[in-house]
Amino acid sequence: MLESLLGSADGERVLLFITERGEGYGRQIADFWGCSVTGIQRRLDRMESGGVLQAKGVGRTRVYTWNPRWPFSQELQALMRKAIAFLPAAQRLRLQEDRRRPRRRGKPS
Repeated sequence: MLESLLGSADGERVLLFITERGEGYGRQIADFWGCSVTGIQRRLDRMESGGVLQAKGVGRTRVYTWNPRWPFSQELQALMRKAIAFLPAAQRLRLQEDRRRPRRRGKPS
């Protein structure tokens, strides 16, 4: 949807994910969208060096969030929220669902 504006589909995926969930890391974003980790990592690195995103270390993982000091942060987040509203309903619900706790042992799927 915003690929032409952001330069790539991976850039759009990264920003949609981080806008909806607040934070994310490369493998998590790539697994969610079913795409290459390498492309997502490159886009995350480029957005961090450009100041759009900021990263913090959590163990061995770099977790990315919006950089509140970037001058266009609020405007870009508003655009991404509007883009999320135009996603298909099933994809939007899946993006909003944030399961972090592991499943109980022995629980049926």
